[in-house]
Amino acid sequence: MKPIRRKRLYLILLMVSGVAVGAWFGLKAFNENLMYFYSTSDVIDGKAPKDHLFRLGGMVVDGSVQRPGDGMTVKFTLTDMAKQVEVEYTGILPDLFREGQGIVANGKLGANGVFVAQEVLAKHDENYMPPEVEGSMKKPYKKENAQ
Repeated sequence: MKPIRRKRLYLILLMVSGVAVGAWFGLKAFNENLMYFYSTSDVIDGKAPKDHLFRLGGMVVDGSVQRPGDGMTVKFTLTDMAKQVEVEYTGILPDLFREGQGIVANGKLGANGVFVAQEVLAKHDENYMPPEVEGSMKKPYKKENAQ
């Protein structure tokens, strides 16, 4: 093999390996930052990851909002009209947060089964509900009426 062809081969191999390594890093970062949505029924059924961030959606149960102590910690219950999950959040809640309203919370499932939220998102008007929450609310309703 001529020296020029050998240099070209090494250059091509170096570029291909560089692209492969870059693609691997990109896919790894994408996979680590991927955040799935789960309903309260999915969490109770054990389908949600234990040590990974995910989104939990549902309706805030009437009478479930508690503010223990003087801090910014709030505890409330979410439901998809089939099962309920306790949620704990420390921070400032959105102005539109209230009981009987659909929300989506980002966080992790704690060891005691309580969802520890890092962020709480509330709907922005009376007619809007996040598509994930609306879809998860319809599933249990259809199952109950089918029987």
